[in-house]
Order: sequence, then C-alpha cells, then structure tokens
Amino acid sequence: MTARQQRMLVVGLVLAGVAVAAALGLRAFDENMLYFYSPSQIAAGEAPAGRKIRLGGLVMQGSVQRAPGDLAVHFAVTDNQKSMTVTYAGVLPDLFREGQGVIAHGVMGADGRFVADEVLAKHDENYMPPEVAESLQAQGHPSQPAPAAAP
Repeated sequence: MTARQQRMLVVGLVLAGVAVAAALGLRAFDENMLYFYSPSQIAAGEAPAGRKIRLGGLVMQGSVQRAPGDLAVHFAVTDNQKSMTVTYAGVLPDLFREGQGVIAHGVMGADGRFVADEVLAKHDENYMPPEVAESLQAQGHPSQPAPAAAP
C-alpha cells in the first residue's frame, strides 16, 4: 500500500468516526427532548406513547384531590377545550393552585392518566410559560388577566 493510499484510508476512517459520533449524538439529543403538549393535543393522539413529555395548561377549579398525610395528589389540567387528569407523588410548588398555569413533566399512564414526576407552577401574577400561553391563546382563552373595571 502506498503512502497516498494509507493517508486516504486514515482520512476515510476519521470521517466515518465523525459520522458515527454525530449520529449517536443526534439520537441521544432526540431521546432527551421533552416535547410540550396541551390536553387537546393528547386527546387527539398527537403525543407519543411511552415517551416522557410536558403537559401544560390551567389547573381546573375544584379538581385537586389529596389524601391527608399522603404526598400523592390528583388534579386536572385543562386548555378550556379538553382536560387531562394528572397524578403526582411529591411536594407541589408553593405557587401551585387551582386556576393557575402549570407544566407537568412525565408520561401517559396505561389508564389514560398523566403520571408526572415534576410539576412546575408559574412564579408571579404576570408570567405564564410561553407554551401554555400560546396553547391557551389558540383555544380562545386570554393569556393575560382582564383589567379590572373602573368604578
């Protein structure tokens, strides 16, 4: 084998190694992405089964259920079109309350419930996660509270 052929072989092996590394990196990146879905999108079957996703919307009024002395909590998240029951075992954020924006990270359970491993709540009166605001606005719900009427 000539010196030129050896150099070309080395260059080919390096390029093949870079291509394999790029393919593995892109695959790992795609597996770790958390896609956002609204309850309407999940009900329409757009969410992948068995994959970790983010569910966002408003916590429905009167839907929070918790047994005394237990960390498990059940609540419904809505986008004013559809609602999805969420099960979470853990400490909820201090700002979690009914009627407020929330994003839950988790997977869809076999029983149709969303099993969350993390729940995030909005942090002040004017903030709503961008994905939740866009989803609610698309459903006809105002993303900002209406101003109070003058007396």
